[in-house]
Amino acid sequence: MNAPGTPAAKAATKENTRRYFRRLSRYYLWFTLCFGLFLGALGILEKEGMPRQWIGHLYMFATIVLYATIGVVSRTSNVSEYYVAGRRVPALFNGMATAADWISAASFISLAGTLYLHGFDALAYVMGWTGGYCLVALLIAPYLRRFAQYTIPDFLAVRYGGGDGNGRRGNQVRALAVAATIVVSFTYVVAQIYAVGLIASRFTGVDFSVGIFLGLASILVCSFLGGMRAITWTQVAQYIIILVAFLIPTMWLSMKFAGNPVPQVAYGSVLPKLALREAQLAIDPGEEEVRARFRALADGYGARLAGLPQSWEAGKIEAQRRLDAARGRNASLGEIRNAERALMEYPRSAEDAARAWAELRAANLERARPPVPHAEPFPGDTREESDIRRNNFLALVFCLMFGTAALPHILMRAYTTPSVHETRVSVFWTLFFILLIYLTMPALAVLAKYDIYTAVVGTEYSSLPTWVSYWANVDKANPLISIVDINGDGIVQLAEIAIDGDVLTLATPEIGGLPYVVSGLVAAGGLAAALSTADGLLLAISNALSHDIYFKIVDPGASTQKRVTISKLLLLAVAFIAAYAASQKPADILSLVGAAFSLAGSTMFPALVAGVFWKRANHAGAVAGMAAGFLVCLYYMLHANPILGGSADAAWFHIAPISAGVFGVPAGLATLVVVSLLTKAPPAASSGLVDHIRAPE
Repeated sequence: MNAPGTPAAKAATKENTRRYFRRLSRYYLWFTLCFGLFLGALGILEKEGMPRQWIGHLYMFATIVLYATIGVVSRTSNVSEYYVAGRRVPALFNGMATAADWISAASFISLAGTLYLHGFDALAYVMGWTGGYCLVALLIAPYLRRFAQYTIPDFLAVRYGGGDGNGRRGNQVRALAVAATIVVSFTYVVAQIYAVGLIASRFTGVDFSVGIFLGLASILVCSFLGGMRAITWTQVAQYIIILVAFLIPTMWLSMKFAGNPVPQVAYGSVLPKLALREAQLAIDPGEEEVRARFRALADGYGARLAGLPQSWEAGKIEAQRRLDAARGRNASLGEIRNAERALMEYPRSAEDAARAWAELRAANLERARPPVPHAEPFPGDTREESDIRRNNFLALVFCLMFGTAALPHILMRAYTTPSVHETRVSVFWTLFFILLIYLTMPALAVLAKYDIYTAVVGTEYSSLPTWVSYWANVDKANPLISIVDINGDGIVQLAEIAIDGDVLTLATPEIGGLPYVVSGLVAAGGLAAALSTADGLLLAISNALSHDIYFKIVDPGASTQKRVTISKLLLLAVAFIAAYAASQKPADILSLVGAAFSLAGSTMFPALVAGVFWKRANHAGAVAGMAAGFLVCLYYMLHANPILGGSADAAWFHIAPISAGVFGVPAGLATLVVVSLLTKAPPAASSGLVDHIRAPE
């Protein structure tokens, strides 16, 4: 046998690595080929008359069985395999897995819709999320791989606790980092499970809540048995599905409107056509009439707000009178039910009425505005409004970048590669695979918008495409799309269309007139995006609890089998709690994700970067910095977000609460620096760790 470290041993290791890479490449090439054949077969079955619902069921069943099979084949009770996939994932495949982990439901489902609704301003998401990976590559990932442990709290505990990180100081930092990991990851995972419910309910016909728990079973079968090893190989397959699902409908629309199958290039020729159509709609008489109706509705809510609390009392009496009148004249059951519903939904108090009417007034004022040009940066009626939009754009980019560089489930993947060099290469591949999707999203938003503005706007209500009714009925309580003839002319005006951004990507194939088999493919891609991210997030939470709390603090003598079992049980518990939270529909997907990024950046980023690059950073500084960053960020969210009981008027410098990290990150960093300088320098062991992780491999 060759001794470890000798040239012969290194050569043998390299040869084994090459063989492993070639074997994996063959597996996934076969998988891609079989997936293509599966799509072709479904296309033939659709032409032969297979019902749409069956196609949706086949997609859901086939993809879930695929993920389950990989999860079962990759099952393990080995600690290294369960936590970090044995540290032998090649850079290319780790890049694909990380990209799938990253391209969450927010990216796949919501981002194109946000670009559709907000135009240039929404590019902040593309810039922030991709820019964050530059910070990961330069500042954090290679150094975590050099540290070569299991979790992010592991690194922070050893760096700021002195020694092996298992003393009182190390446990304090570890507990804080675990708390931050749970809060950030749980907020994020709720958004993913919500998306799973949305997709499952649309393509299988089950209730939204049932769809959530069907998706939960898919998540658990991947992550429960095999941990990081199963998740990694599942995520590589999921990325292939995500890529195919996103590119096919976008390339179709690109060919349809630009005659060019490369959407990233072609949509530049569609933008001028869209701008011309927007200008036409801005001065269209029918559009102006509808916008006037919405202004009148907004004025009505404004009058009610001005007349509180008397207006609330009068409205409640009127709602009761209408119900009594309907019952008194033996009206139809439907009319009575509507009157009962109106009374039940009426605000409970004058304070509730103030909030509800203010929101309705703002919504009607928004629909009363002429269409904002899609490509116009920071649009505003005044210079001040434009400046506020620009500042929010920059603040959001800042939060997303620093949040990306501190997300536990993404940073965990730095531990899975064979070496520091492979980690650096892996981040390059991650950026490449993410950009394949992210550079396509602005194109999809423009192409779909042009299609709706030309093929739907101006048509008769009797000729509305069938996809409108499909998506309007997915969630009848909160319709994903609504088109109501406000002015009664029988013609669809743009202002009469209310579309939820979360529906755009899923509805793109139907909007573009593609076969239903492609709609199922996109749903499978959205499901893959949500499941891949949910798997990583749940594993980050369960590993932090089992490894950092149970093993490192509660029972340091636990066997490896017991550690893995505890992690699996915790993963199960967290998954069910997250599914219950998602079933309550707490907020739209992008808002939940934005909160997670602000909290991650504010709490973890200063401690991580200072731990790598500043030897003087100490235990007291890290604890104070993490606490200060988290509290400032959380306070601002509660202070400025109306959904959480705050007020938009209380915003600092007009910064939206989704960008709370723009205050939390500097607060955390400043506190860490000041407290570190005012307290005792860290022990020599901490400085030695910094030298070790920054030394060449």
